[in-house]
Amino acid sequence: MTTPLRVLVHGGGIGGLTLATALARRGHHVDVAELRDGLEALGVGIIQPSNALHVMREIGVLDECLAVGFEWEVLTICDPAGTTLAQIPQPRMGDAPSNNGIPRPALARVLAAAATSAGAEVRFGTTISELTDDGTGVDVTLTDGHGGRYDLVVGFDGIGSPLRRHLYGDRYAPEYTGFANWRVTLPRSPEAKGVVMSAGNLKAKALLTPISEELMYLGSVFAEAEDFRPDPERAHEQLHERLAGFGGPIAEALAQVTDPAAVVYSRISQVTVEEPWHVGRVVLAGDAAHASTPHLAQGAAMAVEDALVLAESLDAASDVPAALTAWEARRRPRAMWVQSLSRAVLKQETGTPTTPEEDELLKIGIPGAAHVLVKPY
Repeated sequence: MTTPLRVLVHGGGIGGLTLATALARRGHHVDVAELRDGLEALGVGIIQPSNALHVMREIGVLDECLAVGFEWEVLTICDPAGTTLAQIPQPRMGDAPSNNGIPRPALARVLAAAATSAGAEVRFGTTISELTDDGTGVDVTLTDGHGGRYDLVVGFDGIGSPLRRHLYGDRYAPEYTGFANWRVTLPRSPEAKGVVMSAGNLKAKALLTPISEELMYLGSVFAEAEDFRPDPERAHEQLHERLAGFGGPIAEALAQVTDPAAVVYSRISQVTVEEPWHVGRVVLAGDAAHASTPHLAQGAAMAVEDALVLAESLDAASDVPAALTAWEARRRPRAMWVQSLSRAVLKQETGTPTTPEEDELLKIGIPGAAHVLVKPY
């Protein structure tokens, strides 16, 4: 399409800001509605694998991401005692680096600056209060009184997506996997020159992920009851109890965990929207459509791929409905493959029985998945 579009992006997270930048750089009018009051993202840090960094290059922010993060190329595998078992070089997509660890707030600032510099308007503290799609456009009212008529509304509004509920009711509510993620940010240890993963017969894994020259996070996944929440007064002690069987660099990092308030706990849930991801001119992307477990470190990568491919699909199509159909045809197989393999890896690592279909997926392994995912999306 050569005519500039009016696009509302519902959600100013990683995927939403990436899309806003990609579209605004192409001359489209983009508004971003973000419910939070500012940029400070929840959580600790994330890994940007090479396919995500390729997207960052495409929207012009790769150098900024590398400057505030920690670039790395080798995954180190240890046994629970901390003995190194393997060091696995990580593949690259084109000329993008292999991996970059980055604090979430730092990435949010990079992407917000890029979106506003490109011409997008980011509105904080607001969400959609009314939405009517008449087939030729979408009339939207935001809770801050702004809004208007848009050619396209994109829901990058996360795993609890209000737009998903608007389109499908409760049919695709998040499914709790039975596992939860424990993470805490610490000073980076000398061993953390890349991700250090410790796994073995403990039905758990722990890892150190560098996210800047100064910082890393210690993370682990454990089976937890759906109603479990850490004790605010002793969350650090509960994490120590769960990681008591680990030695080496994991134990050294764990010894630094003394503040219960520093422990970030999040249940791992999954979303699979089995119907088309778009209804009329309203479309879901990222976690709103296909949230995965974190075991391939591809959640944010899938979101930014969604964003870039949507911008490219709008470039190539004759109209918005055709662009959405073409976009989903490209994105659904890759996102669903990532979701299925990631869930299978979770089950394998925690000793949970797998299905025959998951056993077939697991034959590729995490190193094999990394090589698949640096192929064009």
